[in-house]
Amino acid sequence: MKDSLRRFLFEHLPVRGELVHLDATWQAVLERHEYPAPLRKVLGELMAAAGLLAATLKFDGSIILQLHGSGPVSLIVVECTSEQTLRATAKWSGELQGEDLPALLGSGRFVITLSPTGGTQTYQGVVDLEGRTVAACLEHYMSRSEQLETRLLLAADNTRSAGMLLQQLPGQEEHDSDAWTRIGCLGSTLSDTELLNLAPEALLHRLYNEDDVRLFEPRPVSFRCSCSTQRVVSMLRMLGHEEIRSIVAERNTVDVTCEFCNKRYTFDAVDAEQVFASDAMALPGATRH
Repeated sequence: MKDSLRRFLFEHLPVRGELVHLDATWQAVLERHEYPAPLRKVLGELMAAAGLLAATLKFDGSIILQLHGSGPVSLIVVECTSEQTLRATAKWSGELQGEDLPALLGSGRFVITLSPTGGTQTYQGVVDLEGRTVAACLEHYMSRSEQLETRLLLAADNTRSAGMLLQQLPGQEEHDSDAWTRIGCLGSTLSDTELLNLAPEALLHRLYNEDDVRLFEPRPVSFRCSCSTQRVVSMLRMLGHEEIRSIVAERNTVDVTCEFCNKRYTFDAVDAEQVFASDAMALPGATRH
C-alpha cells in the first residue's frame, strides 16, 4: 500500500472524511532515531493525525502538532506541509512505563500551530493535555478550538501508521444528527489491524456499505525535512559572533545536528567567520552525515 491521503464524502449526508496510510514515510522517521516502543506508537499516531489535519488546510504552509509533557517524554513534534510532506521527532529520558499519554507525558500542553507561507500571520492554539490517547486529545482540541464535531481513529506499529478522520460539515450540526452518531459508531468498530492493513476501498465498504460514499483520488505523502545550511546559518547568527568564536576555540568546529532528520552540519573556523561576513559572500557548504 503506497503512502497516500484519500478524501471521501457521504453524498447525501453532511459528513466528510480523510484516510491516511504511511509506510515509507513512517519508516524514514524510525530509521533516523531509535524510539522506545511506547513512544513509537504515540509518535506514529501523531504523524497520521498531522497528515489528516493538513489535508483540511485552506492555505499553503504547514501544521505543527506538539505534545509538551512533564513526564519521561518531554516533547513530541510532528510537522506536515500542505504538500503532504512530513517530519517528526521526540525527546525522552529513562525507561518508559505504560503506553497512554498520562503515563508518558504526565501533565502538559497540546499545541497546534498553523504556519502559512509568504509571511501571513501564524495561528497557534494551546489546550491542556486531556485524554489517554492522541485521538482523544485531538478530539478535545477540535471541540474546544474549532467547534467542529470530529472523530479520529489512529493506529501505528513498527512498519506503518494510519488514520481516519470523520468530520461533520460546518453549519450542519442540526441536520440529521442521528446519521452523524451512526457514522461515528460504525467507525469506532474498526480495529487497529484493519485500519493499518485494509485498502481505502475495502475499509469504507467494511464500515459504510449501506451509504453512498465517494472516494477521491489518492494524494502522495512523503518524508521530507526542511532543514538547510541557510537555516543553520541563521541560528548561528542569533547566537552571536563571540559565542560562535568561543565554541570554535574550544572544539575546533561548530556542529549542529537536525533533530528531525539527523543530518549534521559542521562549520570549521573559516566557515564560522563566513557566517558573520557580508550576506553577499557564499555560505559555507561543508555538511557531514
